[in-house]
Amino acid sequence: LVSEALAHRRLQVQEATEFYLVDLLARFLESGSLFVARPDGTVELEPLAITLLRALEARRRARFERLRQLGDTSLFVSGFFGDSLARRSVDIDYYMAMGERAYEAIAGGGGPAGSGELFGELAGRFEQLVDCFAEIAELSDLRSNRGLVRLYQRFLATGSARVAERLRERGVALFAGPGPGAFKQ
Repeated sequence: LVSEALAHRRLQVQEATEFYLVDLLARFLESGSLFVARPDGTVELEPLAITLLRALEARRRARFERLRQLGDTSLFVSGFFGDSLARRSVDIDYYMAMGERAYEAIAGGGGPAGSGELFGELAGRFEQLVDCFAEIAELSDLRSNRGLVRLYQRFLATGSARVAERLRERGVALFAGPGPGAFKQ
């Protein structure tokens, strides 16, 4: 799915970056990857600002792991749950900015030797990669009418050319909006 989404978006990335994205998705298949376990046994989604604070206070290896967690969580949540972020006080722009900055910090020397190029590409193409993840989420959702309606609602809310293209591929006629084939009355 990652290869298909990258090809569809005409986005060329390093082989190591594509492998990293596949691995990231595989890790997040387990919902526990999104949550932090507390001493009392409960789990919760840790606020990004807290993850960043803990990363900045940590020693080198733990700092890398926490920054990577911040970047990975931000990328995954922005791509797969961007719609629900629009209805929250902390929106998708915040998630994207935090993730991009986390990857930039790793690329700037905060990671293991040789990781700068990989994390530099993740930071530099963060928004495009969010779009790829959103496309992967949509591919699985488009198999149902409910998913198609949800995609149409996303188009109405965002006016996204990418979303308009996905709708047209499914045979939905759009009478306004971006992209080729749009018909305005």
